[in-house]
Amino acid sequence: MQLDIEQRTMRRISWRIVPFIMLLYFIAYLDRVNIGFAALTMKHDLGFTASILGMGAGIFFWGYFLFEVPSNIALHRFGARLWIARVMLTWGLISGAMAFVQGATSFYIMRFLLGAAEAGFFPGIILYLSYWFPARHRAGVTALFMAAAPISTALGSPISAALLDMHGFLGLVGWQWMFILEAIPALLLGVVVFFYMTDKPEQARWLKDDERAWLIQTMQKEQADKAAQAHHSVFAGLANPRVIALALIYFGTSAGLYTLGIWAPQIIKELGVSSITVGFLNAIPPIVSVLAMVLWSRHSDRTGERTWHVVLACCAAAIGLVVAAGASSIVGLIAALTLVNIGISCAKPPLWSMPTMFLSGAAAATGIATINSIGNLGGFAGPAMIGWVKDSTGSYQGGLYFVAGLLVLSAVLTLLLARSGPGQPQARPVAAH
Repeated sequence: MQLDIEQRTMRRISWRIVPFIMLLYFIAYLDRVNIGFAALTMKHDLGFTASILGMGAGIFFWGYFLFEVPSNIALHRFGARLWIARVMLTWGLISGAMAFVQGATSFYIMRFLLGAAEAGFFPGIILYLSYWFPARHRAGVTALFMAAAPISTALGSPISAALLDMHGFLGLVGWQWMFILEAIPALLLGVVVFFYMTDKPEQARWLKDDERAWLIQTMQKEQADKAAQAHHSVFAGLANPRVIALALIYFGTSAGLYTLGIWAPQIIKELGVSSITVGFLNAIPPIVSVLAMVLWSRHSDRTGERTWHVVLACCAAAIGLVVAAGASSIVGLIAALTLVNIGISCAKPPLWSMPTMFLSGAAAATGIATINSIGNLGGFAGPAMIGWVKDSTGSYQGGLYFVAGLLVLSAVLTLLLARSGPGQPQARPVAAH
């Protein structure tokens, strides 16, 4: 009976929540990295060097860094429904306004504001999932949510490339139309969020009474079981050394993710193919990585193991970047980028299952936001370094080696964290009920 109600409840919650948050993240990630495709023509129209492009793409994460923790505290206080709606409406407006940048200064300003507007979305959803899904289900659900990023690349790449061909329509160039049209879904979904999302299980009238009671009891018991060792205050979430360690680990994975998002189209373009071909080729690696991510995270949930699932994935991504740096053919480059995609995608769900195992309440809100805000500065370091190296050497090779090194460092830090003594964020297998 217990197993039956758990299965029923998890199935109902999953169908209600997961497809919707995947759609939200699909749009968020598309608006975050479509600059990689805009740059195929935008850099010529505005006279941008690789350094300007890399700096502008990466400065997004300084806005993220400064506003993410307060944004997640606000979400914990005001509820996900209201706050996620606010986040989506503001980032949609700013993403659309990217169409009207005139030069490097306005480019930097708008990218910074986009990061500030979007701050709180990703860690807010991670926190939101911890309200609804017991720990033993969380990595798998997180993987489905995060699968929206590679799916966004897979589907968004051909769309973004096609929108570049709207050059001259109503007096706007193709990259301007791309920013405007791809911002509209965020605005529409911001309204939908306000009416569709449910803040807490206690408010879930769409659950049956026994399902709602089981979920509330299960989540309360989980909170009580870790109460003796969990940290609850805002300061605990900011100051916990394991939070800082996880942020540094996430730094490397973010550098890898946004190196792909921003620079993969440019790197593929270097081999002499058309923009629309770039769009379709860039869609191949993330399609493969989605399946790998889901299977890898389910294995992590089933075994209760997190550390090696992060370590091996980071190492695979690092190897892929090294191979990509020396690739001279389309087949070799796409194969290498596929390995990078698989590694980065597989590392993130088990990594994000760690913080809510030792943090709860306000500490979870600030801890998750701290990991994401500091860690996402890797999204500045990776793209900015690659742009600088490209201008300095004429090649992407040195920048790709740099990002590969960051991923190796993430793997080493994960091992050190696992060996750091009692209470490390290492999941234990959970007995079946």
